[in-house]
Formats: sequence, C-alpha cells, structure tokens
Amino acid sequence: MGREKIIQHRIMPVTVIVLVIIAIWYVGAYFMNAPFQRDLDRRANVTSTVIEFLEKTMSQPKPTLPAPHQVASNVFENTFLRKVTSNRSLVYHAWVTLSSTAVGFTLGTLLGILIAVGIVHVKALDRSLMPWIIASQMVPILAIAPMVIVVLGAVNITGLLPKALISTYLSFFPVAVGMVKGLRSPELIQLDLMRTYNASVAQTFWKLRVPASVPFLFTSMKVAIAASLVGAIVGELPTGAVAGIGSKLLAGAYYSQTIDIWAALIAGSVLAALLVAIVALVGKLVERAMGAKPERSLG
Repeated sequence: MGREKIIQHRIMPVTVIVLVIIAIWYVGAYFMNAPFQRDLDRRANVTSTVIEFLEKTMSQPKPTLPAPHQVASNVFENTFLRKVTSNRSLVYHAWVTLSSTAVGFTLGTLLGILIAVGIVHVKALDRSLMPWIIASQMVPILAIAPMVIVVLGAVNITGLLPKALISTYLSFFPVAVGMVKGLRSPELIQLDLMRTYNASVAQTFWKLRVPASVPFLFTSMKVAIAASLVGAIVGELPTGAVAGIGSKLLAGAYYSQTIDIWAALIAGSVLAALLVAIVALVGKLVERAMGAKPERSLG
C-alpha cells in the first residue's frame, strides 16, 4: 500500500473524526462552564471582554466539563513528569489496573474456551448451559461487583483476586460465544471428509475445529480484553481502592477534580486501545504461523 493510500484510507478519516470530536468538546466545555464563570464575574463585579471571558471559561481549576487542552496537560504531566512509583502517576495506576485485568482476562479466556468445547461436544450442555450463560450477562456489573467484593471480603480474600473475578465475569462470555461459533464453523463436507479418513473425535477437534476457530477466538478476545479492563475498573470502585484507574475516578469525584476524572478516563481508553492492539497483533502472528495468507492492501 502506497503512502498516499495509507493517508487517504486510514489516517485522514481518523484525523477528521478526532478533530470533529475535539471541536464538539470545546463547544460543550464553553456552554457548560460559561454560567459559572458569569456568576464569578458578577460576584467580583468584573467586566471581561469576549476573549478574556473565553480564556477564563477554558481555564477553570474545577470546571464542569474540562477543555481538551486541560485534560491533555494533566495526562502529560501525570504520565511523563512524575515517577512511575508516585501515587499521582497515571502509569502507576494503570499498572495496578492492568494487573487485575490480565489475570481476569486469562481466567475468562480459559473459562470461555472450556465452556465452548463442552457446548460443542455435549448436547446436554448446549441445551442447558448456553441459555444460562446468556442470562448471566443480563445482570448489571455494577450490581454484581459489590456483592463479589463483600462476599470475598467476608472470607478475607481481598486485593487483586476479587477484581480479577469481576473481569473474568465480563470477559468469558464473548470468548465462549466466539469459540462456539468458531468450533462449529467447519462445513459439513469437511466433517464428512474427516470421517472418510476415519479420524477420531479428538483428531477432528485438533486438526479441523481448532484451526477453524482461531480467527473467531482472537476476534472475541479483542472484545474480552476491553470488557476485562472495564471489569477491573468497576471492581476498584466499591473497594475504596487507593491505587488503580478506578481509585483515580473515586478520588476525583470525591474532591470534585473533574480534570483528574477525565484524565483517568483517557488513560483507561489508551490502555484499552493498546491491549486490543496487542491481542490483534498476536492474532495475526498466530494466523500467519498457521499458514493464513496476509491481507491484501487497498487498491
């Protein structure tokens, strides 16, 4: 793919969308912060020009909606200008959240794969277990998280494990559904060919079903890793955690530090994007190792 086509088909659309979002964000910040600034000026009996009023509106220490440059400055300061061991460092808090995310994602992926294998090969599980798996996702995670924290805390299980279990709860479902579809993706003629070769159930599973399920698995894992991160952050909220992205959100809400709240949200979004990108890269490497052809370029 030529440089011009990369810019045209990939960079330009993303850049335009980002610029539109930033523009809408600035407009929203002005309209949401302006009433408070007018009240401040009225109380101080100050008359400001349009430019001065705009500057003050976009530089409030505790705005209702922080402006993009305020959030960007906070993210830069707390990411690159602080030690990673500092309690104010976003890298430190992201690492704490990442630890429970990784454990929960690993457990959720393994659980989802095991459930999918059972559903595909045992008809009783297909009829009885799948409806319950779907029903389990109907319960809001905000209702489940405090219950898990309280129950495990009653038996002195605290720290990483409760948050990891919440992540597991959110991440196993997409993996299970994706793997079921993947394991069932071989066509009837392919299964008949394996029977013609007198292949056993285990041989059909490893030689046909598993290779066919790999694209489905990594697609579902990209959804699962993002859901696992959400679970880890939600799991930090009812614990009153002192570290992690969830703790930054709690502290920001408690002290009305809206800029810190938005900075933590941006940090979580960047972390999620990186995790999804890593899973996608691993998926491409695995598929190529298994003999898949590389994707054709545009044009």
